[in-house]
Amino acid sequence: MSGATVKHLDPTQVELEIAIDRAELDKARERAFRQLVKNARIPGFRPGKAPRKIFEAQYGTAAIEERAIDAVVPQAYNKALEENSLDPVEQPQVELLPEEDGQPLRVRATVSVRPQFDLGSYKGIEVEGSSIAVADAEVETTIERLRTDAATLIPVERPVALGDTPTIDYAGTIDGVPFDGGEAQQQPTRIEPGAFIPGFTDGIVGMNAGESKDVEAHFPDDYGNADLAGKTAVFHVTVRENKIAELPQLDDEFAKRIGGDAATVASLRTDVRESIERHRRAAQRRELSGKVVDKLLAAVEFPLPAVLVDRQSESLFTEARTYVERAGLEWQKYLSDQGKTEEDVRNQYRADAEKRVKTSLLVEAIAKAEKITATEADVEAEIASLARQYGQTREAILSMLRPNLGALIDGIVRTKTLEFLLDNAKVTETAPPAVAG
Repeated sequence: MSGATVKHLDPTQVELEIAIDRAELDKARERAFRQLVKNARIPGFRPGKAPRKIFEAQYGTAAIEERAIDAVVPQAYNKALEENSLDPVEQPQVELLPEEDGQPLRVRATVSVRPQFDLGSYKGIEVEGSSIAVADAEVETTIERLRTDAATLIPVERPVALGDTPTIDYAGTIDGVPFDGGEAQQQPTRIEPGAFIPGFTDGIVGMNAGESKDVEAHFPDDYGNADLAGKTAVFHVTVRENKIAELPQLDDEFAKRIGGDAATVASLRTDVRESIERHRRAAQRRELSGKVVDKLLAAVEFPLPAVLVDRQSESLFTEARTYVERAGLEWQKYLSDQGKTEEDVRNQYRADAEKRVKTSLLVEAIAKAEKITATEADVEAEIASLARQYGQTREAILSMLRPNLGALIDGIVRTKTLEFLLDNAKVTETAPPAVAG
């Protein structure tokens, strides 16, 4: 190979003009001929034994030339990338240039590449996270919830109150028209503040068994079903019976039901505290990880390859459309109801796509700088975790993942890099919120 010239079309796109060494091309042509002649049928010669001139006289040179170029151009292209420290993010557009007398074969390759930039300082980033401290009152609240979940429901002859579990029938309408999901029969329903759309709970409180009434309730503007969001419904409700929860005693027997034969009330409190702390620690690390990334994004500026942003933006658009259609909505009607076009939706996701691409490029660069990789043990641990999560064997998970094993490995490296950044950050915890005693 005789090298390449590089022309920067923009900060993330280059044009390579690559000259192919004549000797290398001649070797590739000979290898191509040797492969093609094996299957050639030429009178007077056994398969694979015809001289090249005889083969070319009967079949021409085009097949040899095409196969030789297909073999030698990728090698020349990869060598040019390596010599010029270029890291492509897509397959190149390659074209053969017109031959010139006395000149080697030349090809032009146009490709988008990862931008080169200075990472700056990415260790010791200062971030503030929520405290994971657990107040005694929170432990007691959680234990009371466990007691409520284990309660026995006892029928009572009195009006429904908050905390009760009446059995109800209801049928909802909007402007007199029934809607999907708005009807149920013999439905045990725990009456708790905020558990239903505004107005529903308040309307049932005070009703007696055998009583029926119309209850007006309002779907919030941000309700998940766009067909119901912001609308007022009327539910015809009938209370069949009312029950209250009889909570078990908070004693070692109850603790054994929750935590095993060796449990006591004291150990249950310890377990509950540790469980809350684990969940908060995981949430805190997610929070801090996001803050570390945001500070990195603000500190480091570099151009983004348009092809990556376009690809990510299109992916987000496809996800949004799939979500809408899975919710049972017709896509064009959804756009019409929202007063948007497909182009509006694509533009809506553009900023998010740019952030995701920039984050990926930053994390990849840090992983490379710190030599963070996915070990065989890392991959095995991830496969084992997925097998437990989905109740599948290791072999079944591996079979499903094999076509996308590269994405799994990239995900592991990303997670390890974010953990590295967080472990090397300067973290300050906010004071825990005051809990009323």
